Amino acid sequence: MPVGKIIKSLSGFYYVLCEGEVYQCRGRGNFRKKKVTPLVGDLVEFKAENKEEGYILSIENRKNELVRPPISNVDQALIVTSAVHPDFNALLLDRFLVLVEEKRIEPFIVISKVDQLDEQQMEVMESYKTLYEKIGYPVILSAVDDTEAMDQIQSHLAGRTTVIAGQSGVGKSSLLNSIDPRLSIDTDEISKSLGRGKHTTRHVELYEIAEGLVADTPGFSSLEFGELELDQLAECFPEFVEVQNDCKFRGCLHHKEPKCAVKSAVENGGISDQRYEHYLQFLNEIQNRKPRY
Repeated sequence: MPVGKIIKSLSGFYYVLCEGEVYQCRGRGNFRKKKVTPLVGDLVEFKAENKEEGYILSIENRKNELVRPPISNVDQALIVTSAVHPDFNALLLDRFLVLVEEKRIEPFIVISKVDQLDEQQMEVMESYKTLYEKIGYPVILSAVDDTEAMDQIQSHLAGRTTVIAGQSGVGKSSLLNSIDPRLSIDTDEISKSLGRGKHTTRHVELYEIAEGLVADTPGFSSLEFGELELDQLAECFPEFVEVQNDCKFRGCLHHKEPKCAVKSAVENGGISDQRYEHYLQFLNEIQNRKPRY
């Protein structure tokens, strides 16, 4: 039986890409009995009499899986955050980074709309670029007509499955349209009264872009740490991982414990105090999370 990758899920149909052709398939009934839902990104074995009538027979093991957006087998995450409209939000960016790190997906950051900044605002964005690059994250400052930035982004996409994510209105769809105008993904004006974008993307779909596969996903205004445990949070901050073996106590949460290497690094400037404050906010959020039954 042929094996392909699900590139779109819509209205009960799964669209499977195999050797350059797309087949419209349904899932077998036993998936429902096993409470298994095929996801965009799944590698599947399927049978198809023609391109319109196929059935997914089995799903290969996933290397990772995201809930929001619902997608599997992701190589990397392109996290888009805007410099303005909506304003740059370092807390939200760090939230995305933690959720991506939790799934062991490599992130890279694009800060959009920098062409709308004055000189002082641009200096602030440059300082954030320096901060995150020091941690180890690639950062690209972009504008829609910036061909150099678009070339840099495309070089990251080649040969990989990428999820593109970020708050509503930051320009994810516009960015994809700039890279490949054939897409013509719908975009709406920012809702100025709300200060955020409308949810213009209706479903998850993998597009063939820059010799890779890219998922354009619905925008989000909030993301919860539904699965992350207290002792896992620090592992999602690479700069913490570098020094935490020097903490006096094993299992240090880097909060109230004495002789904590992470807190020492914050005090001497080796770790961003803002990133550490975000860590403490996330730690408190997980501690106060309602138990799941």
